[in-house]
Amino acid sequence: MKKNLVIAMTFFMALSQIHAQESKPMITVNGEGKVKVAPDQVSITVAVESKGVKAADVKKANDSKVDGVLKYIKKMGISSLDFQTTRVSLNDQYDYDKKKHNYVAVQSIQILIKDLGKYDELMEGLVDSGINTIGNINFQSSKVEQHKSEARKLAILNAKAKAQDYVSALGQNIGVAYTIVDNSQEHFPQPRYEMMAMKMVDSVFGGGNETLATGEIEISANVSVGFLLVN
Repeated sequence: MKKNLVIAMTFFMALSQIHAQESKPMITVNGEGKVKVAPDQVSITVAVESKGVKAADVKKANDSKVDGVLKYIKKMGISSLDFQTTRVSLNDQYDYDKKKHNYVAVQSIQILIKDLGKYDELMEGLVDSGINTIGNINFQSSKVEQHKSEARKLAILNAKAKAQDYVSALGQNIGVAYTIVDNSQEHFPQPRYEMMAMKMVDSVFGGGNETLATGEIEISANVSVGFLLVN
């Protein structure tokens, strides 16, 4: 009985505290922080595709090309942790008009290139090794967690500045932060191709043709912050 009474009293005291805090004047604003950085890594997906009229022959031919591709990736010093097979398929594309079977074998490999200086040589060698499809290019930063932290801090400062703008017109000031809600959504930073940083500097490739436009990636954070108001 005493235990139930203590629980009930604790519950009502908590409700009273919440009610008292909610009755205080406060303002809630959203803040956004953005960090733009040049990527230092790129993830690409390459694929080997083979076609023929016999399934076994098509698979054998494709497997042989893939073997050469994987050996070349290792030769380029790419860690085994930085590339993996993402798709393997063998499909029958039957031609009903000609009453003929055509088989297509595809194997896709995702590669994380941590040294952008290797990009041109790697891609040229991969093409020579047998790949015939390149896609899903995703620029990344090796310091993404550090940049996320910077973006969060900027979001808080942005919220604070907004709150001060609003209440200053009322002759009031903001007090301590009462609530902080992280509204950020996890997503891969997207490259900003229109930025001036699109061109790779000669120091990376040592001059010659430039075939990789890195741009900038934007890492953002969004928060809602409730501030108590003071006179």
